[in-house]
Amino acid sequence: MNFHGVEVRQKALTMLRDGVANAAVARELHVPLGTVGYWKHLDRAKRGECPGRHDPACPRCDGRDLDEPAYSYLLGLYLGDGHISHYSAHRVPNLMIACTDSWPGLMEACEQAMRAVFPDNSVCRVSRTGCHNVKVYSKHLHCLFPQHGPGKKHERRIALEPWQQTIVDTHPWEFVRGLIHSDGCRITNWTTRLVGGERKRYEYPRYFFANKSDDIRKLFTHTLDKVGVEWTTLARGSDPFNISVARKASVTLMDLHVGPKY
Repeated sequence: MNFHGVEVRQKALTMLRDGVANAAVARELHVPLGTVGYWKHLDRAKRGECPGRHDPACPRCDGRDLDEPAYSYLLGLYLGDGHISHYSAHRVPNLMIACTDSWPGLMEACEQAMRAVFPDNSVCRVSRTGCHNVKVYSKHLHCLFPQHGPGKKHERRIALEPWQQTIVDTHPWEFVRGLIHSDGCRITNWTTRLVGGERKRYEYPRYFFANKSDDIRKLFTHTLDKVGVEWTTLARGSDPFNISVARKASVTLMDLHVGPKY
């Protein structure tokens, strides 16, 4: 139903074609601004003036270049704190990484990696209590993150595709850094020991990575093996969810390439 009549609509289109702003047309003709914008869109589409559909190329489908270091880091973040969902009201799925406000540097690194991996897509931050969700929308998310599937990650098999493993093997520290930034931390442990007959407090740095998925922990430890980092498994109760890096030489390596969250 046309509530404004053919004459009003035609007058609006004439003004719009003459370059009059949408808001000015709406005020002049007492028509809602959204209606004016809709009329303008239909008119431009009818005359073939609408821009082409936004359809960014995909490294997997179209062969465009992929920033592999950024992807390796983002893959680590995704396996830890990432989630892909597709809301019914949205045309394409979204990748979301939850980043606490306590580590603004991590949030910035996450956003930069998303922009590097998806240079033609919009990246945004959605504020939540105590954190921000860093998000990107793309119909090619499943191409780049084939580990997505129904249910929780630790309840299904997680394995890298050969092309992903090649990237991780080429950029292992970025992958380790992403995993630590998502599900890991650097802490200072302490203990006591006798020094000259006197018990003294001894502090030392340590890295932890905790994830319920056996597969994700194996990806982490396999990559640590490749870069020469020694690690041990610490069981919480009967569950071996924690990976520890405590030897001095290995912590030094981790500090050089990963460092604490910030």
